Amino acid sequence: MPSSIFTLSLSTIVLTLGLSACQQTNPDAVSSDTDSWSCQTKDTPFTYSVCRVDATALASERYSLQLFWQSSDNNEPLLTFDALLAALPNNETLNFAMNAGMYNENYAPIGYTVIEGKELKSLNTKEGGGNFHLLPNGVMWWDKAGNVQITESNALDELLTEGKAQPWYATQSGPMLVINNEIHPQFKPDSTSLKIRNGAGVCDDGSIQFVNSDEPVTFYQFASLFKDNLSCPNALFLDGGIASALYAPSIDKHDKKRDGRHDWCG
Repeated sequence: MPSSIFTLSLSTIVLTLGLSACQQTNPDAVSSDTDSWSCQTKDTPFTYSVCRVDATALASERYSLQLFWQSSDNNEPLLTFDALLAALPNNETLNFAMNAGMYNENYAPIGYTVIEGKELKSLNTKEGGGNFHLLPNGVMWWDKAGNVQITESNALDELLTEGKAQPWYATQSGPMLVINNEIHPQFKPDSTSLKIRNGAGVCDDGSIQFVNSDEPVTFYQFASLFKDNLSCPNALFLDGGIASALYAPSIDKHDKKRDGRHDWCG
């Protein structure tokens, strides 16, 4: 039976890593399965596109979350949504995808990365420049059962040390947008730094929300959307500016950007 996937692809500019959720059903049924997932466009408090996944669906056998980084054939970075589409098995259909994560000039992740239980890059708690190091940063991760969490990096470091977290997939990015229902302390309401931004939140209604702003916004505005409008007590910035990309055919989104190294400030 065909497996239908809605994917969040994680990378710096377009696609080097990806999150996907697979549904064991036919593609026609997937398009109407709005209780489990949906993509929409919104126009308040600013214009944005959002794809949501119900957490209970991820705990079932119908759906799974996955991360993509390199092609299984040649270990080359996937770089585009089209490359991901071509790399998927024939029995899987891509429903949505979003870029995220921070990468170096060799398309290698600079933050904590786990794929199918294998740690590819250790947790990065160093100080530095750029958005990744606008501390606190954080990690979006989930266990083999599909329980998704967004955790501030130092807090996750403690959980890993104590053996209380067993990520099956994980991607580290930064900065955190919302930490335990508080907006990142370095974000200012009067900021004038406007950029297209994308991020993810784990929300009170039991959903995981993936948002791409369709107009330039400040970090504070973007974080406020997750905290106040979507009721997500923890949310993580994935990337921004020319690095933001979304694939969501149900709302006619298919960015053609190519992945590369990028670390936006502000």
